[in-house]
Amino acid sequence: MPQARLHDGSTIIIEVYGQGPALLLPVNPQPVEGPLAEQMRQYGTDPALGQSLINGLSDLVRVVAFDFEGHVMRTPQPTTLTPDNAAHDLLAIADAAGAQHFAYYGYSWLAMLGLQLAMRTDRLSALVMGGFPPLAGPYKEMLTVTNATYEMTSGSRSSQAPEESEWSEVGLSLDQARQFLTLYQALQHFDDRAAQEHLRCPRLCFAGSADKIQYDQRWDNTLVDIASPIIHEQPYLENLGWDVRILDGLDHIQAMQPTHVIPILRPWLSCLKRGIA
Repeated sequence: MPQARLHDGSTIIIEVYGQGPALLLPVNPQPVEGPLAEQMRQYGTDPALGQSLINGLSDLVRVVAFDFEGHVMRTPQPTTLTPDNAAHDLLAIADAAGAQHFAYYGYSWLAMLGLQLAMRTDRLSALVMGGFPPLAGPYKEMLTVTNATYEMTSGSRSSQAPEESEWSEVGLSLDQARQFLTLYQALQHFDDRAAQEHLRCPRLCFAGSADKIQYDQRWDNTLVDIASPIIHEQPYLENLGWDVRILDGLDHIQAMQPTHVIPILRPWLSCLKRGIA
């Protein structure tokens, strides 16, 4: 299997499936097994999410799958996980897969990285953002959340709420938490409205209409609202050239499941297939 060397010197394994135009897919190609898989099912998450997406798309495009989130959790980048470095890493992955031009689909913060990538290269032939708005994104709110997470992990903020103590179950290391703080600190001056004029490739965004994450007092009662910016800005986004899909009644976890994602991606990619080199 090919490997790509990332900006910090670490390497990430790439798995390639199918033939045709390339689609970079930052997912874990291997199903999660054991107790963790059962826990994921209880939360409504497919333990084989990455594999299901690969199986659902690899007859249409050449899927370049890589577990970017798993990699940064195993090999944290506490001071260097910046938009520039992340874009560099995604291009290195495309290079290792032999994809001069490629489409990209990411969900949640990985979707946000796709937008950053689109700002930095002309090699992107299509962009799909799921679970993160391309306009009016919650960058300030995510900084609040990640800063609180880092402070709890470092011990400078209590992780105990009067009624519950579930933070200890998350088990983030200090470096794991620090890297996301680094990322969102670097994004505080990013103007996603001004960025739109630099986007040239075909692009699609989608989210569940109920995608609003309310954090409790440990995270300063922050509301991360993914759905509203997409719903409210839909006419403007479409005028800018975005295709927009709103998944009625679905929350953040539900909208990322393959049973909802594949019916969106397949017809959209099929229409673009001839243009994705």
